[in-house]
Amino acid sequence: MNATITFCGGTRTVTGSTHLLEVDGEKVVIDCGLFQGHREEYYKVNSQFCFNPSLVDCVVVSHSHIDHCGNLPNIVRNGFRGKIFVTKPTKDLLKLMLLDSAKIQEEDLKFVNKINARRGLPPRQPLYTIDDARKSLKRIRAVGYRKKFNLTPRIQCAFFDAGHILGSSIPLLELHSEDKKIRIAYAVDLGRKGIPLLEDPDILTDIDYLIIESTYGGRLHEPIADAKVQLAMTINRTIERGGKVIIPAFALERTQEVVYYLGRLIKEKMIKPVPIYVDSPLACDITEVFLENSESLDEETKSLIKRKADPFGLNSIHYIRNSEESKKLNADKHPMILISTSGMCEAGRVLHHLRNNIEDARNTILVVGYMARNTLGKRIVERHKRVNIFGESFELKAEVAVLNAFSAHADKNELVEYVVNTKAQLKKIFIVHGDMDQSEALALNLRNNGFKAYIPKKFETVVLE
Repeated sequence: MNATITFCGGTRTVTGSTHLLEVDGEKVVIDCGLFQGHREEYYKVNSQFCFNPSLVDCVVVSHSHIDHCGNLPNIVRNGFRGKIFVTKPTKDLLKLMLLDSAKIQEEDLKFVNKINARRGLPPRQPLYTIDDARKSLKRIRAVGYRKKFNLTPRIQCAFFDAGHILGSSIPLLELHSEDKKIRIAYAVDLGRKGIPLLEDPDILTDIDYLIIESTYGGRLHEPIADAKVQLAMTINRTIERGGKVIIPAFALERTQEVVYYLGRLIKEKMIKPVPIYVDSPLACDITEVFLENSESLDEETKSLIKRKADPFGLNSIHYIRNSEESKKLNADKHPMILISTSGMCEAGRVLHHLRNNIEDARNTILVVGYMARNTLGKRIVERHKRVNIFGESFELKAEVAVLNAFSAHADKNELVEYVVNTKAQLKKIFIVHGDMDQSEALALNLRNNGFKAYIPKKFETVVLE
């Protein structure tokens, strides 16, 4: 058997996960994510493939976060004609995520091109269009958890629960020849035990190779139980000074999780009464997908839904779809909690809210998720004195609060614990999806625990024995 894996993206960095598995000429792409960063680099990186899309047999997608699936329309645009395998909730979510990604690209470029036109600069084109996204959706096939299926004659797959977001999976790939079998587990991204809404990650055993994330490979999270208290404290001090709490959040999972906690805070009277808005048509639609796929949620959430206990605040929180309503929020100077996409502040409605509120010291920008390097969100977390939004410079006067307890990524101890619990005689662990300092910290920790850990370079090809 001639088996190799090429690390095409999402290694030594956090976004753009894409990997090519080849077995005796059969080609399977694992994840096909968008690299998220500054506009110039975004277009350059996402337009480069380490494979010919027209020669790929199929794609396996671990979950529906854009940095793992967002480049699917682009490979279809460039000739891919195979099937895309996902879990059932992921299929439902991709219908929303990919169309929204294309729509945001088209809408943001309209705004950017207006500014460029005033500066005498040429117009830009989107990476892909809504039509490209629709074409990619036709290639998606859903498979249930823990059911083995064929990708190619020599490669089989089964999805196991990653506990990261709704529908997220750990694909287990089995490579077969007449006299050999290789089992590869892809734990990118890996969730945490005990986070709201989701089941705990499945632990896989009897595997030869493990590909694992390292987003927080060298850091510890605060306990999940602390998230509610920290959220209440941040909200209350902002309201007391008459400000707005602006929460950039991914429409998928993080918004639903924050809303879940806000509902608890309201019920327990831990925060002062204040209007709460979820300003994202996508988040509205995704919340409906959560309800439609409640069988994939944890027992507590399923029980709340059965009792009609409104875990997502549909009866108490203002969900905004209309763009005119969104614009009115910026004219409203009263205290409020405003959750808006996108999570890394690189696109979407949150950019308009930041543009209108970032220079008011009464306000708080509350960060509840990971901000990748070279994103606006990262510059806000680092508290740069001035930041650019839509090409214009703004002074960062608002308070910046970061709550890492909300993370849906396993931290350094949870990652090592997961590897130890596989009880596998692993030939090698490939560490991806992390900034270099985090990947190196995890690699050292795993080596100290007796494992062979390796951090591949981008575009590096490794032989699987």
